[in-house]
Amino acid sequence: MSAPDTIVLIHGFWVTPRSWEQWASHYEKRGYRVLTPAYPGFEVEVESLNADPAPIEKVTVQQILDSLETLVRGLDRPPVLIGHSAGGVFVQLLLDRGLGAAGVALNSAPTEGVAVVPLTQIKAAFPVLKNPANRHRAVGLTFAQWHYAFTNTFPEEESRALYQRYAVPASGSIFWDSALATLRPGHQSTYVNYHNDDRAPLLFVSGEQDHLMPPKVQQSNARHYKSNTVTEVKEFAGRPHLLPAAPGWEEIADHALDWALSHTE
Repeated sequence: MSAPDTIVLIHGFWVTPRSWEQWASHYEKRGYRVLTPAYPGFEVEVESLNADPAPIEKVTVQQILDSLETLVRGLDRPPVLIGHSAGGVFVQLLLDRGLGAAGVALNSAPTEGVAVVPLTQIKAAFPVLKNPANRHRAVGLTFAQWHYAFTNTFPEEESRALYQRYAVPASGSIFWDSALATLRPGHQSTYVNYHNDDRAPLLFVSGEQDHLMPPKVQQSNARHYKSNTVTEVKEFAGRPHLLPAAPGWEEIADHALDWALSHTE
């Protein structure tokens, strides 16, 4: 197999592809083609989604996955897949479908069956889960909620600037469905086959100070994989949830790509 020449960066909830702006430029300087696909309906700017969150209310996991799968299957070579938060789930789903040369999940949300729920995660997710009516809405975060969930290690001024530049509402429907997936019979939208021996190598990257998806979540997710494939976990000290913009993000970006390339040789 030829070495990957393309990197696909998949964003998570409460942000858009704009959150990858530094990583995209960094990887392009290293000579790679970088794609930052938006969820269906998220192709507009942050400001437009905040003014009209209707596309966020309508989007489904299957629509997002279908869109990403079409993109990846259309490439000449299997790419490196890197996803943040909910994007980490989509990386796992794509790998399970035989796509990608290697995958990296940054502060990933859990796939189906991962039932670890740390207290900080409950607090960070409370704005969505506190009201069942949020299942039918796009739910935004106040600045205080954003700071706790995404940028708790940042100075307030820097955190507020990132809030204004990146933050959009998230799909209450998808969030609630993910929270209930383990309790429902049968396979749900975030199901992966943890025994799939044909899956490409997968690295979980955790930020030690992440409140929304703490390291315990990634550690548990990784332990669920029983296949004869590479599954590893790397934790970065002092890092929050928003790894794409955290201080020292270059170190994380280079580690993620170098790990992926070393496992595709």
